Amino acid sequence: MRTKAIILDEKAIQRATTRIANEIIERNKGIKGIVLVGIKTRGIPFAKRLAEKIYEIEGQEVPILTLDITLYRDDLTEIYKEPAVKDKVTDENIDGKIVVLVDDVIFTGRTVRAALDALVDMGRPSKVQLAVLIDRGHRELPIRPDYVGKNVPTSKNEIVDVNFKEVDNLDQVVINEKK
Repeated sequence: MRTKAIILDEKAIQRATTRIANEIIERNKGIKGIVLVGIKTRGIPFAKRLAEKIYEIEGQEVPILTLDITLYRDDLTEIYKEPAVKDKVTDENIDGKIVVLVDDVIFTGRTVRAALDALVDMGRPSKVQLAVLIDRGHRELPIRPDYVGKNVPTSKNEIVDVNFKEVDNLDQVVINEKK
């Protein structure tokens, strides 16, 4: 693969995170009843960063849950011959809560659909919202994020890679081209 462009550097990621945190607070008229749910893998550090920013702004903590959607994917048999069944990540009750699903990139919408299926197994939230750092288009399902750090029109032969220090020792978002 060849790196085509760096679309967000560390400062730009920080600014997008601050903006999304403010939008979540504003749209929900505060943080009462909000739970952030990070989709494994890079949705988790992004959710933690949003929670830290919300704490800086509001002075109150927002619960953060992690969600492994592996067993809910519609392409599971294409990825794993025999998927490992994992224990439920949390016993946190999401009934009646405003759940903000958090992921790094939205592309076809299939990951979000799987996350919605997983949420139904966890409980019945009053509302589900979606926050993503990058929206790259090419949706295959009628799913639209509520909060977006940056819209990045891409071609299907491009890959958007989000790197977070917590996972990759580097903060940046790049577009790579398949060879």
